Amino acid sequence: MKKLPIIAIVGRANVGKSSIFNTLLRTREAIVAKEAGTTRDSIMGKVSYGNQDFWIVDTAGMKDAADDFEATIQEQITQAVDSAEVICVVIEADTILTNEDRKVAQLALKSKKPIVLIVNKVDKVKNFEVSDYQKLGIKTILPTSATQTRGFDALLEELTNLIPKTKDRDNDDIIRLAIVGRPNVGKSQLFNTLLKKQQAVVADRAGTTRDVNKISIRFENKQIQLMDTAGIRRSGKIGQGIEHFSVIRTLAAIESSDICLLLIDVNELSVALDQKIAGMVKDANKGLIIVVSKWDSLDEKTPYIHDELIPRIRHEYQFVPWAPVVFTSAITGQNVTKLLSLSLEIFTSRNRKIKTSELNKWLRDALAKHPPAGLKNTNPKLNYMLQEDDNSSPNFKIYGSHTRYLHWSYKRFLERELREKYDFAGTAIKLWFFEKHIDRIKKPIKLPPYRKS
Repeated sequence: MKKLPIIAIVGRANVGKSSIFNTLLRTREAIVAKEAGTTRDSIMGKVSYGNQDFWIVDTAGMKDAADDFEATIQEQITQAVDSAEVICVVIEADTILTNEDRKVAQLALKSKKPIVLIVNKVDKVKNFEVSDYQKLGIKTILPTSATQTRGFDALLEELTNLIPKTKDRDNDDIIRLAIVGRPNVGKSQLFNTLLKKQQAVVADRAGTTRDVNKISIRFENKQIQLMDTAGIRRSGKIGQGIEHFSVIRTLAAIESSDICLLLIDVNELSVALDQKIAGMVKDANKGLIIVVSKWDSLDEKTPYIHDELIPRIRHEYQFVPWAPVVFTSAITGQNVTKLLSLSLEIFTSRNRKIKTSELNKWLRDALAKHPPAGLKNTNPKLNYMLQEDDNSSPNFKIYGSHTRYLHWSYKRFLERELREKYDFAGTAIKLWFFEKHIDRIKKPIKLPPYRKS
C-alpha cells in the first residue's frame, strides 16, 4: 500500500467524531447513533481532496479504562495518535468543556504533532466565540456542523496544508478479502493474525466488532484489502439500531469483496446460519473459502479426525462444492498463510478470460457428450456462448432456442464441465441463457378457464 498521510480523529464519546468521519468521506462508513461509545474499532477511510489523498481514522471515544476491554480500546486510540501525521481533537460547541476534553487535548499536545481543534455542533449555539476554547492550548480552532456540513471546506483546506502533497493511484489489482460468519467464531482473531498486529478489538464476548474494519497488506507482491465484519445473527436475533446497521454493512462488504472467508466453529459444525451465509456469498457471485476455525480447541483429536470431518462438511455445503475447506487456528497460526495463498489462486481464477472461439468449441463438445432434453417439439438448442468482459467475476452468456425449457440439472452439468475444463475452483460462476431470436418466441397458449359441470 502506498504510504499516504494519516489523520486521526480523537475526542471523548458522543461528540460527533463518526459524523465528521462520514462527512469527510461523503459516505456512511462508520456507524452513527445517539448511544455513546458506538465506535469500538479504529476505522480507516481514504479521502481525496484536490490533488491530495490521505487516510482518515475514526477512533472510539476517550474515557477512563474501567476494565481490560476498555483498556484495549484506549490503547488503539493511542496507537492511532502515534501513527498519525495530524490529529483532529473534536469537542462539542453546545456543552461546557469537560475534564475528558482536557485529557484528550493534553494527549494530543504531548505528541508534538500538528493539531486541529474541531468544535462540532455549532448549529446548536447562537454565538460562537473562538476565545472560549483557546484555554485548551490548541492554536488552530475550526467550527463545524456535521449535520449541516458547515465548515468542512475550511477543515479540508487546513488539513491538506498540514500534510505532504501525495496522490494515490487507483489499483484494479487489489484483492478484497472479507471475513464473514456468525458472532464469536474468531473473525477478529483471524484478522489480527493475518495482520500480525492488534487492529481490531478481540474479546471473549459475542458481537465485539460492529463496523467493517478495513486495512491493506502485501503478500507475494500483491495488495490484499482485509475486511473484518460484524457477526451475522439469525433474523429474529438481530437487534434494532446499531446491530441492524452492522449486519447491513456486513452484507455490503460481501458485495464489495472478491473473496469471502466464511468462518465456522469446529465445535459447532452443523449450523444452518453458516450454510445460509455461504449461500449469500454464492448468490453474490464471489469467491469462497470455508474456514474451520478454533482447530486448537478440540479436546480430543484422533489422527484421522480431519479426514472424518471433511465428508461431513462437504455434505452440508454441497451447494458450493467448489469452495475449498481449510482448518485453521488463529492462536497457533496453523494454515493462516495458506488462506492468503488460496486467495491469490482464486483471484486468478476469477479474472481468467477465455476466447470466444475456445468457449464455443467446449460448448460443442459438451453438447455432443450430453445433449439437453426438453418437451415434445421443444428441445432446447444451444448455439453459441461468450464471456462477459466487463464483469469482475466469471459470467457467461449462452444463446440458443427454447432455453427456458432447460432443466436445472442440465445447467448444473454445464457448470461442472466448465469448471473441470478451465479450473474455476474457489469461485462462483454464472451461466446466463438467452433466446437467440427473442422476438420469435411463441407465446404460451392460454387455455380457457375450467368450468364446473
